[in-house]
Amino acid sequence: MSEKRTDVNELGEFGLIDHITRGNKQHQKSTLRGIGDDAAVVGQGGQYAVISTDMLVEGIHFDMMYTPLKHLGYKAVVVNLSDIYAMNVAPTQVTVSIAISNRYSVEALEELYAGVKKACDFYNVDLIGGDTTSSPKGMIISVTAIGLTDSLDKVVYRSGAKVGDIVCVSGDLGAAYVGLQLLEREKQLYLNDNTITPDFSSYQYVIERQLKPEAAKAAYDYFKRSDLVPSSMMDISDGLSSDMMHICKASGVGAYLEEGKIPLHPESKELALEFNMDPVTCALSGGEDYELLFTVAPEDLDKIRFMPGAYIIGEIVERKDGLKLHTTGGNIHELKAQGWNHF
Repeated sequence: MSEKRTDVNELGEFGLIDHITRGNKQHQKSTLRGIGDDAAVVGQGGQYAVISTDMLVEGIHFDMMYTPLKHLGYKAVVVNLSDIYAMNVAPTQVTVSIAISNRYSVEALEELYAGVKKACDFYNVDLIGGDTTSSPKGMIISVTAIGLTDSLDKVVYRSGAKVGDIVCVSGDLGAAYVGLQLLEREKQLYLNDNTITPDFSSYQYVIERQLKPEAAKAAYDYFKRSDLVPSSMMDISDGLSSDMMHICKASGVGAYLEEGKIPLHPESKELALEFNMDPVTCALSGGEDYELLFTVAPEDLDKIRFMPGAYIIGEIVERKDGLKLHTTGGNIHELKAQGWNHF
């Protein structure tokens, strides 16, 4: 009798996480928040560490045909720092571990770590350790980011959204996705004819959003200056619709988003249309923007109006109303999680 074998693709990334962590027990009182948020919270006695870890795998998360190693090192750090900012905490330290095949030289790793160090310098975090090992193929990068806080009251989870709260984002969406489409198109053109030299001069914004994203530090700084604590928050790594669904699920609420208020950069719009794609769909399903998706109480509306780069895109509603998109044409569509899936 053969053993049952379930393909992980049947569950998807978050279904798999739910499945393998079902029944997980916490044994330490110092574990204040575990699996299920952008980062875990650990601590006691007035000092708390917010910890997140993420992995980038060659061929899945990055392609060395168009990814400079220095940019890759920078991005590997930034995407983890983004998770700490999404908890409303400033990152303080990172560890970086890599597994590499024998096609990577010492000089290549120097270039990778130049990017790591540049990110650490820019965001004022310390590189405090990591591990190196061999890989039979390609490169794997694993980064752990840590933030420290002495106030649990300021830590923000996905689970705090309440009916009537305002849904906001810290910047424009969809640029990283259309940037990826451009890079993939030029890669295929080059593979068909290696005399072609790609010209990205007209689309520097979307290319940079894909290859060298930034964490939303400015949004965190504004929250701190304005004494504003969002009711819920996470970073947009898998696409607006997927990540809004995570907040709704964790908070036990629904939401409506207004299509006309979803922020898009002019370059993102132009390139999406060139690819015959709907720009709003790119924002909803693209991912890797690393902007903050957050909710605030109605009484904090004035603070958001004065927040640089922030956009109000919707409202939290009852759970029974689900997650809906109100289109500019007056229609209402149910949104589904159609963002990036790692399997």
